Amino acid sequence: MNFGKSLCSGPVTRRECLAAGALGLGGLALPDLFRMQAQAAEAGRRVDPDTSVIFIWLPGGPPHMDMYDMKPKASSDYRGVFTPIPTTVPGLDVCELMPHHAQLAHKYSVVRSVAHNFADHGGGHKRLMTGRIPNTPVDTVNDAPATGSVVAKCREWIDRGIPNYISMNPGGRTNDVFAQGAAYLGQSYLPFNVEGDPMSPRFSVPNIAPTGTSQDRVSDRMSLLTNLDRIERQMDAAGVMRSIDRYQQRAVSMLLSDRAKKAFDLTLEPEVVRDRYGRHCWGQRALMARRLVEAGVSFVTVVMENPYQSNVPFLKQGVYNWDSHAVNCHIWDDLNVRLPIYDQAVMALIDDVYQRGLDEKTLIVVTGEFGRTPRIENSVGSQTGVMQPGRDHWPQAMSMILAGGGMRTGQVVGSTNSKGEHPADRPLTPNDLWATVYRHLGIDYTDSFLDRRGRPMPILPFGEPINELLRS
Repeated sequence: MNFGKSLCSGPVTRRECLAAGALGLGGLALPDLFRMQAQAAEAGRRVDPDTSVIFIWLPGGPPHMDMYDMKPKASSDYRGVFTPIPTTVPGLDVCELMPHHAQLAHKYSVVRSVAHNFADHGGGHKRLMTGRIPNTPVDTVNDAPATGSVVAKCREWIDRGIPNYISMNPGGRTNDVFAQGAAYLGQSYLPFNVEGDPMSPRFSVPNIAPTGTSQDRVSDRMSLLTNLDRIERQMDAAGVMRSIDRYQQRAVSMLLSDRAKKAFDLTLEPEVVRDRYGRHCWGQRALMARRLVEAGVSFVTVVMENPYQSNVPFLKQGVYNWDSHAVNCHIWDDLNVRLPIYDQAVMALIDDVYQRGLDEKTLIVVTGEFGRTPRIENSVGSQTGVMQPGRDHWPQAMSMILAGGGMRTGQVVGSTNSKGEHPADRPLTPNDLWATVYRHLGIDYTDSFLDRRGRPMPILPFGEPINELLRS
C-alpha cells in the first residue's frame, strides 16, 4: 500500500474556481487544471507511458441476449427475433445485424459472465465505472473515483502536450451523468471533455487551436491567460500563486501543440479510413480515439449513446440510449438501426488498432452498466401509443468485449444459463475487468489513495485480472 504519497489536495477552493469555464475544459480553465494537478501529491508508481485504454461506453445497458449471448434454443419469449450467425471463432455466434463482428471475432474476446447487484442506471453506472460498491443505489454522482480519473492521477507526471484522460461525450452531458466523477481525487482528474458530433459542421475541440489558426487569435488566448494570472495574483496576497506562470505556459503550449491539433483533426485521415469507420458520430468518435492514443493519451472514453445523429433519421419507436424498455422503444426496430452503426464503428476501430500495430499497447473495452432482462416484456410505448416489445434492466448477467492490449483474443470467457439469466460458470464482477485494465497499464490496483477524511481507499477493494485473457 502506498499511503505516504497518496494524499490529495481535497476539495477545490473558491479561488481555484474563479476562472472556471473561461476556456471550457470540463468546467476548468487549462491553467487551473495544470496548477491543481501540480498541487495534488503524486500517487501510485510511475507506469509504462506507452500503454493506453480506449473505453467504449454504452449507457443504458445493451441487450446481451440480442448481441453476444444469444439463446436460439430458448422459448420465443426469451430468445428474441434475431438469428445468430457464426464467426471466425468456432462456438462463438453473434447477432445477424453484426456481420463485421462475425468477420473479426478472432481479434476480440467476449466475456459473458460479469454480474453485479445494482439495477438502477445510477447505481449501475457507479458500480461499473468505479469498481466499488456505491454508497447509494441511485444517482450518478460518484463517491469513489472513476477508473479514468485513477489513471489520470497515476499518470499525472506525463506531459505530452495533450491531456492524459479524454472523454468524448454528447453535447451538454456533464461528467456526473455517466459517473465519470473524480470524487476525492479532485476536479483536476476529471476528463478533458470533447462534446458533440464530429460530423457536425459546428464541431470544435475546446482549448485546441485548429490548424491554420491565426496568430492574432492565439495572441488573444495568451492575453486571456495573462489576465487570469493577474486576477489570481491580486486575490492571493499570501503569494501561493507565484509559480502560476509555468502552468500558464503549459496551457499555452497545449493551445499551440501540433500533437494536440493533429490528434483531433480528422481531416488528416484518408477518406477511405473515415468511410471504413462510418460517416456518423460513433464511427468518427472511434476514429478520433485511435488518433488520440497514437498521440499518447492514456485513457480515452468514447460514449456511444444516441445513434440518431449525423443524418440518421430518428425513429418514433426508437430510443436515445441503450435503455430498451418497451415503454421507451420497440427494441427490434431500434436495434435494426443501432446495431449496424455500432458494428461498423467498433469493429473498424479494433481492426485498425491491429493493422497499425497498436494491439500490444492499446486495450479496447466495450461495455454498458448492465444487460437487459432475458425475458421480453411488452408494453404501450410512450411515443407510439401501441404495444411493443422491450427488455428491462438486468445486472445479473451482462456481456462485454475486450481487444488488443497484448491479450489473448478469439475466445469466450464464462457463460450464462440456458435463459441468459445469470452466470453458469466463471462468475466475474466489474472489479475483475478493472483489475485486468490496471494490469495492462502497469498500475498496482492494491495501492491506495487517501479520501477527504484521510482514510486509505484502495484503488480496487477486491478483484483479480481475468486470467483467460492474459498471455503471461
